[in-house]
Amino acid sequence: MKSHLLLGTAMLAACAAAPIVSHAEDRTMHVMTARLPIEGKFPTLAGATEWLNSKALTPEALRGKVVLVDFWTYTCINWQRTQPYIRAWAERYKDQGLVVIGVHTPEFGFEKNVDNIRSALKMFGITYPVAVDSNYGVWEAFGNRYWPAEYVIDANGNVRYHHFGEGEYEQTEAVIRQLLRDAGYSGMGNDGVQVDARGSEVAADWDNLRSPESYLGRDKAMGFASPGGAPIGKSRTYTAPQSFRLNQWALSGDWTVSPGAVTLDKPNGRIVYRFHARDVHPVMGPPSRGQSVRFRVLLDGLPPGNAHGTEVDEQGNGVVTEQRLYQLIRQPQPIADRTFEIEFLDPGVEAYVFTFG
Repeated sequence: MKSHLLLGTAMLAACAAAPIVSHAEDRTMHVMTARLPIEGKFPTLAGATEWLNSKALTPEALRGKVVLVDFWTYTCINWQRTQPYIRAWAERYKDQGLVVIGVHTPEFGFEKNVDNIRSALKMFGITYPVAVDSNYGVWEAFGNRYWPAEYVIDANGNVRYHHFGEGEYEQTEAVIRQLLRDAGYSGMGNDGVQVDARGSEVAADWDNLRSPESYLGRDKAMGFASPGGAPIGKSRTYTAPQSFRLNQWALSGDWTVSPGAVTLDKPNGRIVYRFHARDVHPVMGPPSRGQSVRFRVLLDGLPPGNAHGTEVDEQGNGVVTEQRLYQLIRQPQPIADRTFEIEFLDPGVEAYVFTFG
């Protein structure tokens, strides 16, 4: 049954914001949900390699419940910004017939590590069931191609609604409420959840976001400005140019470039990036679990001060301790083209991608 859900053609870790429906339109949503098409039957969950926070669940065992299936991978900033709503729906409607299932399908190899996933559950306060989908079995059963992706399934086991990317939170919640009513549950009211997003979960400043997600590994790298290119798998001393165009970046120091990441071979290597956004958050990790890498962040050559993110202090000092996303810059208005620089004081760091908000 996966062909009816196959709406994309390539895996995407970044998704554009979607329009959001206002509370005033909830009556319209009530009419709309009555006309929701049946997109197919609840696909199998048998491809999960492990379950966290729950015993293994099946579509058959969930009949009579409304189910929200949330495809995620823990380093994805787009998913992180949807997470306050997923958590809030799971908590508000858990006793009224809703079951939220997070399907963790990894983008990067290290996201297959179940210990890393468990750390993410704790970091994001996730207590609902999570299917570990490291072999993409559930992903393929749904024909999914996006992080984040939401599928809402009615009490009869029919997929009735889907949404890819950020946004449309009120519309999604209105669908959930109506399908719960259709299933005989009541008492939800018409007011949507209120969320208190913090850190990386805060919605992007879309009006000022002019820097796209940027991968650092050779396979997907764009905007690389260090002279001489980047040979694969060979340690090399790189230099950064004196000036950059917007969304160009460079390495400085001794690095090895691989298809999916860049790895620092000696202390005091730098990554420099010319960006235009409120937030800067790279995905990076130490050379092995339990190790750490110290770093220092500069903004236009100076400590970030009140533009520092949650992972650094005002002087720009921080430590890489896990393989995950780090929020390094959250700057106040006005937003302009600026130069971000991160210097790693210890060797071994692996950096994968920069995302912005």
